[in-house]
Amino acid sequence: MSIAGHGAGRIDLRLLQAAVEAAGEAILITTADLDEPGPTILYANPAFVRLTGYHSEEAVGRSPRFLQGPRTERAALDAARGSLTAGEAFQGEAFNYRKDGSTYRVEWLITPIRDADARITHWVAAQRDVTGRRAFEDRQAMMVRELHHRVKNTLATVQAVLNATMRSSASMVEFSQAFGGRIVSLARTHALITEDEGQAASFEGLLRSELESYDEGGRIALDGPHLMLPSELAVPVGMALHELTTNALRHGALAHPDGRIAVSWAVEDGPVGRSLAWTWREHGGPLAPPPLREGFGMRLLNKILTAQTSAQVDVGSDEGGLRFDVRIPLARAHAR
Repeated sequence: MSIAGHGAGRIDLRLLQAAVEAAGEAILITTADLDEPGPTILYANPAFVRLTGYHSEEAVGRSPRFLQGPRTERAALDAARGSLTAGEAFQGEAFNYRKDGSTYRVEWLITPIRDADARITHWVAAQRDVTGRRAFEDRQAMMVRELHHRVKNTLATVQAVLNATMRSSASMVEFSQAFGGRIVSLARTHALITEDEGQAASFEGLLRSELESYDEGGRIALDGPHLMLPSELAVPVGMALHELTTNALRHGALAHPDGRIAVSWAVEDGPVGRSLAWTWREHGGPLAPPPLREGFGMRLLNKILTAQTSAQVDVGSDEGGLRFDVRIPLARAHAR
């Protein structure tokens, strides 16, 4: 059997069949009847077998409906039936089920085959697995939404820090140094968040971004599990760590050659769920000075940590230096 092709040549039907069987997309040919139990599958190519796990012998004679299941969207099926009933081609997507029960997102292109009298005799459905593509697109959309939310919160934070720094600065030089340092710290935190696929930053990474440059001769000691903080926690925690570091440089342990800082943390279970308990201890420096106890830094710490993370904060002195204890409820944070 042969059919006419373009130009003067004619294409042998065996060549068309070989092309269909070599195609990367799953192809079904069905009867034209749309009412149950039809349409009936007459042919399924090897790509269909690879896609669904069903051998062609298991598919032929059945309706394509056997690939549907609980997650198959009713709206997509209704749209397909509406187009096909009108004799039109249909393109759409839905969830289908493989032989092993797993789901995949399929993109259909269903076209009618007509006889010489323009009556529909068959349907040809080309099917493509778009599960990975849709998952990527959904992930990108979620990241864009999170980014918009984070940018909005960041701008509000910057405005609050700007206003508070202006009110607490005695000179333009002091304002420039304080505000510039806080913005740089905020930028470092956002860089850590952006580098992570889950839009999170490790607690240890936040600590190191502030303290690593001062770790000379073992002055900095960090001890705790790996813990990823989502952006809504990482940003305020990063700002709090910056204020503590700045205070230590100006008035605390890092202002003295023999001063040391030890930070320990743990994830603890409690009546209301998990929480991050961390302690900042300074040794070899003076007792907690007024700038941290009463100044903008302390107010910022309390406002950021209590208002944005619902933290419990306790400040005191221990072994001749500052002790700063924090407990932050965890929702999405991941520890391992």
